[in-house]
Amino acid sequence: MERQMSGATPLKLLSRKKLEDLGIDYSNVHLLRLEEEGKFPKRLYLSPARAAWVEAEIMEYLARCVAARA
Repeated sequence: MERQMSGATPLKLLSRKKLEDLGIDYSNVHLLRLEEEGKFPKRLYLSPARAAWVEAEIMEYLARCVAARA
């Protein structure tokens, strides 16, 4: 999924399936809890029944997880 922002680079959105493909296989309840605590990027609601996450934010989250291993 890609969205074009005015004059900016395309905004790539990730579905729940794409999160799982990246190894983020958390339950929806756990994701919501992490989002509320500010520990995971907040989802973007495209409709009442459809959510997605901004790819750049997810990649930053994963980079922080890797950096925290040290």
